Amino acid sequence: MILVRHGQSEWNAVFSRTRVDPNIPDPPLTADGRRQAEVAAQLLTRFGIERLLVSPYVRALETAEFIAARTGIGIAVEPMVRERAAFSCDIGTPRSRLAARWPQLSFDHVEEIWWSSAIETEAELGRRCSHFRVTARGLADWQRVAVVTHWGFIRGITGIEARNGELVRFDPHVPSSPRAAGPSGD
Repeated sequence: MILVRHGQSEWNAVFSRTRVDPNIPDPPLTADGRRQAEVAAQLLTRFGIERLLVSPYVRALETAEFIAARTGIGIAVEPMVRERAAFSCDIGTPRSRLAARWPQLSFDHVEEIWWSSAIETEAELGRRCSHFRVTARGLADWQRVAVVTHWGFIRGITGIEARNGELVRFDPHVPSSPRAAGPSGD
């Protein structure tokens, strides 16, 4: 399985310079983020990916669009791989608005308000990551799955602090052996 951190968002661009939350809920990708997404898409063509799971945040969905366009793989929205709720960027977009923007995707299994309204503790994130690990172990095709997700989720499940656009190998059967999968799009 390959975990892909979304490309740089408008929130990332400000926060990386100021270290102050710029109060941008569910931000889109920047021009740099779109370039990072394109590089990630190009790199993923080397891995034989056949399935794409994606967080419902706009920045992840936009990143996944580049991957789907490059690889021809469909996008499956998976709220379990969302970001850890801690900042303004972790306030999502309601399901109905996402479905209107991406009518070709299924959001039927996503609640209208699918993100947490409270800060998610490290323990809660750990439980969600453990649940995803168990789910991933049960996938017969886990080695051909890419997951477009976030810094907090990748750190929570692998211990790696991935950069925007970075690919990280993830074996759900081996909890202690995370490895970078290729160069980042930074």
